Amino acid sequence: MSQQYKDPYGGTPSNIGPQIRTDHYVKRALIEAQKEQYFTQLADVTAMPKHMGKRIKRFHYLPLLDDANINDQGIDAAGVTLVPGQWSAVDANGQLISSGHPDKTTALAVSGAVNAIQDGGNLYGSSKDVGAIHAKLPVLSETGGRVNRVGFKRVTIEGTLEKFGFFDEYTQESLDFDSDEQLMMHINREMIMGANEITEDVLQIDLLNSAGTVRFAGDATSTATVGTDDLVTYDDLVKLSIDLDNNRTPKQTKVITGTRLVDTKVVSGGRVMYIGSELIPTLKAMKDYHNNPAFIDVKHYAASGVTLRGEIGSIDQFRIVVVPEMMKWEGAGATGNGTTYETNGKVDVFPMLVVGDASFSTIGFQTDGQNTKFKILHKKPGEKVADRNDPYGETGFMSIKWFYGFLALRPERIALIKTAAKA
Repeated sequence: MSQQYKDPYGGTPSNIGPQIRTDHYVKRALIEAQKEQYFTQLADVTAMPKHMGKRIKRFHYLPLLDDANINDQGIDAAGVTLVPGQWSAVDANGQLISSGHPDKTTALAVSGAVNAIQDGGNLYGSSKDVGAIHAKLPVLSETGGRVNRVGFKRVTIEGTLEKFGFFDEYTQESLDFDSDEQLMMHINREMIMGANEITEDVLQIDLLNSAGTVRFAGDATSTATVGTDDLVTYDDLVKLSIDLDNNRTPKQTKVITGTRLVDTKVVSGGRVMYIGSELIPTLKAMKDYHNNPAFIDVKHYAASGVTLRGEIGSIDQFRIVVVPEMMKWEGAGATGNGTTYETNGKVDVFPMLVVGDASFSTIGFQTDGQNTKFKILHKKPGEKVADRNDPYGETGFMSIKWFYGFLALRPERIALIKTAAKA
């Protein structure tokens, strides 16, 4: 049923119709929608393609010294080709005992083995073991020779664009007789705000599912094992920060602060962590290693730099942002006892999402000052909409459509802590 005006008092129609300036309302609603964005403001601005089809693609070149850089081009110091996907056993002095094992466990089972290194064209991979690195250093003899050949590998990362949209119908009388003379402006605003929230929700799901660094609070080892005692601690945050350091995640973040794609600022002093409001009491009560309050309120440092939309404070190296629509896994944890948020007797599992700089790309609601990333079609009642289905042209409509695409550029820079929350 389209939007209609049903006069409960039998009144007479007004002789002055409403004045509509859709372009003004679109611009105003766009600005308001931008103010409600939490995740889109962190999108990689330089990686938002336009007019490039419905699939986002990018090459990612793996570093030479990375476990994932496995290929068949490697030659060791003896001139022997290393086979990718196989493991070698190394003794306490870093000397090679045997090679060609199908997995790390088998290699470690070799007599005298204290470490196992992966064969391939990446020398010692991501190992930090002194012995393993020493055994794989590309040393050259006086005569050189055909030794120490390495190889490089690239992978293709991609994301698909999807089209979203919805529409609303209304009658001419709903405009003429409604008591709100700005009815169309409000409807226009709510459509854009709704589309913005849908996009934010889809992006949040993609970020949660794309996290390459995941930790569980307490003794939990999976979502299903998160119990009432598995509450996030300061130690959990410090260890997550170490994981992100090892993944070379920057400690500064570029954010979109205005309605132009070029209007960006750099947020320094920590990585961004998104939480739901249910976790605020837990974080504010958190103690550090010295039993001092770990939470620093945003008012203590807001004047010294750029703050994020929804930012409430910081803990260790994380800037904490509260998202009103932050999702959770309802009743996905272990059996509860009533002390935490629960659904049907099971613990609700809450995400603490960290989004590192340049970790993803998406298409959002920003504008370049001339063209928006979504399209609104508005046809008012009248001759232009009259046809055999509406011969009097009494019904108009407004529709909105847009494309959304997500590309995880560096999943290891997207981190997640799954925790319970005190009720």
